Amino acid sequence: MRTLSKSIPHVFLLSYLLVILFPFLFVIFSSVKKDNNAIALNPFGIPQEFAFENYVEAWVNAKIGTYFFNSLYISILASVVSILLGAMFAFAVTRMKHGKWNAAFFSLILVGMLIPNNSLMLPIYLLVRKLGILDTHLALIIPYIANALPFTIIILAAFMRSLPSEIEEAAVMDGLRAQGIFARIVLPLTIPAIVTVFIVNFLGNWNEFLLANYFLSTDTLRTLPVGMVQFRDQYQMNYAQMSAGIVYSVVPVIIIYSILQEQIIEGVTAGSVKG
Repeated sequence: MRTLSKSIPHVFLLSYLLVILFPFLFVIFSSVKKDNNAIALNPFGIPQEFAFENYVEAWVNAKIGTYFFNSLYISILASVVSILLGAMFAFAVTRMKHGKWNAAFFSLILVGMLIPNNSLMLPIYLLVRKLGILDTHLALIIPYIANALPFTIIILAAFMRSLPSEIEEAAVMDGLRAQGIFARIVLPLTIPAIVTVFIVNFLGNWNEFLLANYFLSTDTLRTLPVGMVQFRDQYQMNYAQMSAGIVYSVVPVIIIYSILQEQIIEGVTAGSVKG
């Protein structure tokens, strides 16, 4: 009876895992089937004949490669800049003494997390159009950085508060100023939280659709989520190639989560508890 009670949660979790993985397995099997007829005749089965050329056709002819690298560099650049700015702000409000202003600045950041992103679509559009960067990658990079700053600052600030002040006191005795303490001491010690924030911000930028869809009209500038919609419209009769494009868009996210999921949980938990 005790063994049965222990196995029930495992059976439940395994069933849940199968339900979650089923759509992805369906897309993978469809991506290597020869044509629409093969998908229609055996939609949920393993293909009898593997057509890996669907991935080549999707990558080259449907410009999935262009969309992929656009998303990659935009996501990485925006994540790195948001971490750099967020780390400097977090250092200023946690390790430098500004009296009551520290709490005021930090509260302002918290307010930024309460504003829904969709409600800012029109103001952001007007701003990027006035700056003259509409239909450029800057129209995405700048909003991505601004959107990621509140979360970045909160996590990094919580982690920085846990650092002992004796380290900074010793650095001051050695002649380091605030810039040196930040770059040579605090920033290296905050690497676990930085890794967590980078992963979360990268995945958010990688999957973002609304801004990329409305702010970019040039086809060669589009990101992968938007490119997949165009791919569907252009190749709506070729579900095999469309499935191959979906795999391209999902695989990087799955790889990052599967390899670095422990770092994500560790960083967020450490920042929350120590803060």
